[in-house]
Amino acid sequence: MIKRKNGFRGYIGSRAYHGISTPQHIQNQVIRDYCKTHQQTFLLSVTEYAIPGCYIMLNTVVAELPKLNGTVMYSVTMMPKNAAFRQRIYKAVQANAASLHFALENISAHTSADFTALEYHITLNREMEIPTVLK
Repeated sequence: MIKRKNGFRGYIGSRAYHGISTPQHIQNQVIRDYCKTHQQTFLLSVTEYAIPGCYIMLNTVVAELPKLNGTVMYSVTMMPKNAAFRQRIYKAVQANAASLHFALENISAHTSADFTALEYHITLNREMEIPTVLK
């Protein structure tokens, strides 16, 4: 039997999301602050590769969920564009009695209703994707 750790794995990126590239140390600081505010034990972050559409490290975190309380992503914009892939993540989170958090937006999800609301948020973000001058 695998013993559950008391912690949340961070997930940061090394590529731009929604046209904005945030330095990795800033992403980690936002996650650390989120975990501190929510009294969660922060485990070191994994960093997704810069290759567009690559989610190797996200798959690693999902596979690690049986040993975690959940994961804290820097932003909801880091979620895969593929809806079926997102649904697999939600099912894995629920199957492992874990939770999914997004530090920048201060969002957490662990129930079906939470994931439905999250999907609505993701859809709105993608439809309203506006080029930014903050590059």
